[in-house]
Amino acid sequence: MKLVILDAKTLGSDIDLGVFDRFGDVKIYETTTPGERIERCQDADIVITNKVVIDEAVMDACEHLRLICVAATGMNNVDLEAAKKRGIEVKNVSGYSTDSVVQHTFAMLFYLMEKLPYYDNYVKSKAWSRSGIFTSIDRPFHELRGKQWGIIGLGTIGKAVAKVAEAFGATVVYYSTSGENDNPLYPRMELDTLLSTSHIISIHAPLNEKTKNLLDFAKLQKIPAGSILLNLGRGGIINETDLVHVMDDKEIYVGLDVTEKEPLPEDSPLYEVANPERVLITPHIAWTSVEAREKLIAGIIHNIEVFLKKHTI
Repeated sequence: MKLVILDAKTLGSDIDLGVFDRFGDVKIYETTTPGERIERCQDADIVITNKVVIDEAVMDACEHLRLICVAATGMNNVDLEAAKKRGIEVKNVSGYSTDSVVQHTFAMLFYLMEKLPYYDNYVKSKAWSRSGIFTSIDRPFHELRGKQWGIIGLGTIGKAVAKVAEAFGATVVYYSTSGENDNPLYPRMELDTLLSTSHIISIHAPLNEKTKNLLDFAKLQKIPAGSILLNLGRGGIINETDLVHVMDDKEIYVGLDVTEKEPLPEDSPLYEVANPERVLITPHIAWTSVEAREKLIAGIIHNIEVFLKKHTI
C-alpha cells in the first residue's frame, strides 16, 4: 500500500511520522504546491493532507486513491461531493485541539488585558530601574471577574472557553451563528447586543455563508472602547480592512490567531494599525500544542486502521 503525506511541515518537525511506516510505502513531502499534487498523489492509495487542496482533478488522476485523511477538523480543502461519487472515503480528526485553543485564547487575552507588551519593555528598557519606586501603574488594567464575555460560536471550543471564563468570575453570554444553538447554561443574545455590551468577545465559529464578514465596519463600531476582541475561529469572519479603520478611531484591543489569507500578505492592512501595541497576531498556532498534534496523528492512524478493517487495498 502507498501512502503520501503532502504537507508534513504543518505537523511539526518534532512529531515522529515514522509511525505511518506500518501501513506500507510512505512518501513524505514538507510542502506541496498545486502543480505538484497530481504527480505526488497519482500512485497513492491513501493521501494525508492538512491544507493542500484535493479536488476533482486530483481525484480523476489518481485511480488508486481510496482514502483521504485530513490532518484537521475542517474538510473544506477536499471536494467531498467528488470524493463521494468516486467511492473515496474522507476522514478528519475532531476534538484534538480543544484544550490547546482554549489555552491560547486566554494567553492572548491576558497579554492584551494586562498590557504585558508595555510592562515587558518597561523593565527591559531599564525604565523601571531608573524609576525610584517598586512598581508601575502607567498602564492600568482590569480583572476578568465581573466582566461580560461574549462568545460567538458556542460549539465544543466555545463551551470549553466559557467554563474557564466562568472560573475566573466572568459572566458568559453567546451568539449562535447558525441560529439553532440553544444552550440553557448561558444567555443567548442577538449579535448587536452581544457586541455592544461585552467586555471580551471571542470568536470560535467556522467560516461559512453565515459568518463570512460577520463583523464588518457597522458591527465592529458597536464594540465599546476598552473592549477586547479575539478571533480563534476563521479569519474571514472579521473584515480586516474595516477592523483597522475602527481600531484607528477607537481604543479596542484585538487578538487574532487567524487571518483572511494565511500566511498574512505583506501588504495586509493589519500591518498599518496606528496603535500596534493594541493588536496581537499569532500565525494560526492555537491548535499546535505538542499534545494536540500528538492527538492529531493518533487520530489519523485510527482512521486508517478503521478503514483497513473494512476494506482490502
